[in-house]
Amino acid sequence: MQYQKNKPTIRPQILGLICLVSMSLSGCFATTQNPSPTTTPEPVSQVSDEATRTIEHAMGTTEISGTPQRIVVLTNEGTDMLVALGVTPVGAVKSWQGEPYYGYLSAELEDVPVIGDEFQPNLENIVALKPDLIIGSKVRQEQLYGKLQAIAPTVFSETLGATWKENFKLYAKALNREAEAQTLLEQWDQRVANLKEQLGDQPPTVSLVRFMPGTARIYYEQSFPGQIVAEVGLRRPEVQQKNDFAAEIGLESIQDLEADHLFYFTFNEAENRGEETQNQWQDHPLWQNLAVVENGNVYQVNDGEWTSSSGILAANQVLNDLAKHILDETQN
Repeated sequence: MQYQKNKPTIRPQILGLICLVSMSLSGCFATTQNPSPTTTPEPVSQVSDEATRTIEHAMGTTEISGTPQRIVVLTNEGTDMLVALGVTPVGAVKSWQGEPYYGYLSAELEDVPVIGDEFQPNLENIVALKPDLIIGSKVRQEQLYGKLQAIAPTVFSETLGATWKENFKLYAKALNREAEAQTLLEQWDQRVANLKEQLGDQPPTVSLVRFMPGTARIYYEQSFPGQIVAEVGLRRPEVQQKNDFAAEIGLESIQDLEADHLFYFTFNEAENRGEETQNQWQDHPLWQNLAVVENGNVYQVNDGEWTSSSGILAANQVLNDLAKHILDETQN
């Protein structure tokens, strides 16, 4: 694959992931799970290629000249966000699930070389790619920051997940694409407002459960999906109203999952098969006796999009799923 030196435009595949803000949310999901195309601004650099900007981030400050063209990205979140902004990285870490990237990003990253994973990026491979910007996160690569900064200007977010909006703005600033990011966030706000309106004054409760090898987790308000659920105004069962990330639970706590709607996502990667835990739980009488199960309001959703990606495109997919399942139920 030839990496263009000119800034790439946003490709048609990605335009299908965000709704027209002028459409009602129910209209977006009347015939398809994926939202309709939106109007996306042409990439416009806010500063000249000669200007030097100082970016404040989790590790201090970094000076970046003009608009970077060869970007290496060290988090799944960052990869999602670069694609959303119309940027194809010259190197990216492997997705937690996928061959080697999440399915919803694979077409955009078809020939992008893998440079390790979030915890073990390959420095030699990064050097060989000759990046002019490296994007990562303190929570993942803090110990490598000095070495990365010696290779190219490096910008780190503090952490990942519920802070996705702040991180998106940070990465866009480093990429000199703040106007594009602002447009996408405004479209997000409109989608959230539309969904809140359609959910009404008494929105239902939802449970968020993840099945992993040997364990299950309830995801709380400070997780990526938990933050989105709260933003659209959906309520959580009282036992799940915690200002926390997640907690592992055992079979004896299945009753804590009771809600009007239950969304679950399962981590499966190579030999690490969360589906074994999923099957164990769902075959258990306590699970089958939950009212939410008996009412048929249990939905399996994509684990990468709901948890381990945590970018703006994944966030829009979470909105897709919430609207598809909950609005379909309330309108029928």
